[in-house]
Amino acid sequence: MTENRSELRRKCMTILYQITIYEKNHTPYSVDEVISEVSPIDNEFVKEVVYGVLTYKNDIDELANKYLEGWTIDRLGNTDIAILRMGIFELLYTDTPDVVAINEAVELAKSYSDDSVRKMINGVLDKIYHEKVLG
Repeated sequence: MTENRSELRRKCMTILYQITIYEKNHTPYSVDEVISEVSPIDNEFVKEVVYGVLTYKNDIDELANKYLEGWTIDRLGNTDIAILRMGIFELLYTDTPDVVAINEAVELAKSYSDDSVRKMINGVLDKIYHEKVLG
């Protein structure tokens, strides 16, 4: 059975959440091991998103902080951090259509975050989208 992109994004969120926990606790980890624990079937999309977020994390966080009014990304919950980083990565570094990248992040936030955080994630992604489109 093949998983759809929404299910794969949920796995990416779980992997990025776990890595955030490891990093905050200064626990050594292997990205490939964390990926295989959550997603035993080798999947290029999962690897692209996870490695992409980790590669561009500083740029992603800087951009998130620019638009998180009165907040910084490290003040969000670990799940919310994973969702926002993933949304920004997909929006800026993949060929996923912009509206899909934003919608998928918002849908994950609806399932795993409270309403105020969902709105915050939507707002940040919307501002990044407009900056991207308008240059």
